[in-house]
Amino acid sequence: MRAVILAGGKGTRLAPYTTVLPKPLMPIGEMPILEIVIRQLQKKGFDDITLATGYLAELLMAYCGDGSKFNTRIDYSREEQPLGTAGPIALVPNLNDTFLVMNGDLLTTIDYSAMLKYHRERGALATVACYQRDVKIDLGVIQVDEDNWISDYIEKPTYHYSVSMGIYLFEPEILNYIPKGQRLDLPELVLKLMRDGRKVNVFNFEGYWLDIGRHDDYELAIEEFAKHREAFLPNEN
Repeated sequence: MRAVILAGGKGTRLAPYTTVLPKPLMPIGEMPILEIVIRQLQKKGFDDITLATGYLAELLMAYCGDGSKFNTRIDYSREEQPLGTAGPIALVPNLNDTFLVMNGDLLTTIDYSAMLKYHRERGALATVACYQRDVKIDLGVIQVDEDNWISDYIEKPTYHYSVSMGIYLFEPEILNYIPKGQRLDLPELVLKLMRDGRKVNVFNFEGYWLDIGRHDDYELAIEEFAKHREAFLPNEN
């Protein structure tokens, strides 16, 4: 199975670390977060991987090579100018069957093969992995009607949202919606599909998920991986 790992961003929120390392090579334990992702994908049958690179691409290529040390095949695409999160997909050749697209900086226990099974059962053109995120507001929230009268007053509410995990499954037809050489982000791609009357599927996930893009989250990822390594890389030996 094909997978495209987005690994071209500058990771500015993790500066100064990312002035010398691309974010996917940030270490979690004794290996980069990208290696954890690749090993997880390989275990679930995604063993034909393209790294969509840009910033500090040479370091990614030097570390991952052809993928043989991970029992995968790895090749590379490279953007010469920033193309967003969806634009780089158009640079990847031979996406002729269902393929996965994901960020290269995620620590998660998602079962990629279960997501693929669900995607196919639903006959979906696109599937977005989603995670429930609760946001607590530590203030009283006032709701106002159109005439400026208070319609509700909620003390310190908690709002529940489904957020994108940065993991997608696509059919090759979505390439028709990504103009080559133009910047496009994945949320914009999903909205383009919906505006064209195409239904986009959701795969709800209740396990562990963390984007390491901020300093606090990066430190938390290191702690969680050390405590629960078996959950992230089961049967690794």
